[in-house]
Amino acid sequence: MRTLFALLSALAATPVLAAAPLAATAQTAATPPATLVAHAGADAVLGFASSYDGEAFEGRFARFEARIAFDPATASGRFDVVIDLASAGTENDERDEVLLGPEFFDVGVLPQARYEATRFRKLADGRFVAEGTLQLRGVSQPVPLTFTWTAGATPVLEGEASVPRLAFGVGAGRDWRDTGLMPDAVTVRTRLRLQPAP
Repeated sequence: MRTLFALLSALAATPVLAAAPLAATAQTAATPPATLVAHAGADAVLGFASSYDGEAFEGRFARFEARIAFDPATASGRFDVVIDLASAGTENDERDEVLLGPEFFDVGVLPQARYEATRFRKLADGRFVAEGTLQLRGVSQPVPLTFTWTAGATPVLEGEASVPRLAFGVGAGRDWRDTGLMPDAVTVRTRLRLQPAP
């Protein structure tokens, strides 16, 4: 009788002992990635490229803040990038005056743009896609960002997106709507060396 009682007691205790490691594993898997930051500078670049009347030009934003939390193992996290549109420059004073004016970025009315993403997917070649939304000139539109992620103490994100400027009303005036003069698609490229958030 004592032997049977001991056996039943051991069997009753087994599920409790087995459940503890599983619970701990689930809790660990749900831990969100740490938030990392980058500000415009030598280690953080956000640029754009287009052309006008067949002449290519490039520019960049001198002020922006990126807050990035990303786990490449699960392709999950969050991107939040705030861009100071008035800091855009192409090293051409005449072009920059038009770029910051009401027909393009209209910085006097809406001085910031924002890019946010909470959905990601991994490509077969090891790159990732952020299924993000760009807010620009009061318009919100989906803009996928394809990027690579180099892990380390200060991870590096390098990405590229194609932004349809006319969907955001950028250069939508009579003089700029002609996509034969200026393409609708603007290429945006970024390289961020990320630091732990303070």
